Amino acid sequence: MQPFISFEDKVILVTGASVGIGQQTAILLSQLGAKIILLATNEDKLVKTLSLLEGNGHNYFCYNLANIDNIESKVKEMVKQCGKIDGFVNCVGIRSRRPISLLSPKEIKNVMDINFGSFIELIRCITKKGHFNEGLSIVGVSSIASHIGGVSVTAYAASKAAVEAAVRCLSKELAPKNIRLNTVVPAQINTPEYANLLQMNGGVDTVLNRQYLGLGEATDVANAIAFLLSPAAKFITGISLPVDGGYLTS
Repeated sequence: MQPFISFEDKVILVTGASVGIGQQTAILLSQLGAKIILLATNEDKLVKTLSLLEGNGHNYFCYNLANIDNIESKVKEMVKQCGKIDGFVNCVGIRSRRPISLLSPKEIKNVMDINFGSFIELIRCITKKGHFNEGLSIVGVSSIASHIGGVSVTAYAASKAAVEAAVRCLSKELAPKNIRLNTVVPAQINTPEYANLLQMNGGVDTVLNRQYLGLGEATDVANAIAFLLSPAAKFITGISLPVDGGYLTS
């Protein structure tokens, strides 16, 4: 019997791969046979993630996706060195917690450029002829912030909502090329970012009052990503899959 999910000899790019959901996703995909391209800004953390991967043929690239104008040349470099891309998982995202009185145009632009603009540019470059293999699958990491109201997270929530809206549009546009796109929508997940949030809030998290399955782990999100990325989900595209411990149903 063939395994339910296998990425044997598939080349998968994972951005934001140095910590949290991105790191755990890269590890899981390597365990399922993939050759991983890690991309993030911190080389020390990338090297650490690389050491945790199983199998061979993995690579890492240090790059700041705020530099949107040079993403195309970076994609060309990755494809030349690692081969055509079979999968792309976008885990890059910066949080912004500012009330409207402090939400400057510069802050909005920075959040939108990194959380949304770089994702779209990566898709544009990866889906060019010669850069991907037949059956390319793309998964973006969104957030429940894009579905619910929250104080002081306007820019962050808007950037994630933009990601989901774009994926719905691009899933139709790129379907003729046999390319699928989906997003996962995590709620509170036990990551370094969550630890920072708790520290800011004095150790109190009211979200967990509604998230009735408790605090999620990065592996919970990675499992959902692996499924959507795989041929097992070949009839699924354009969706936003909650990985939220029941939050959105409570």
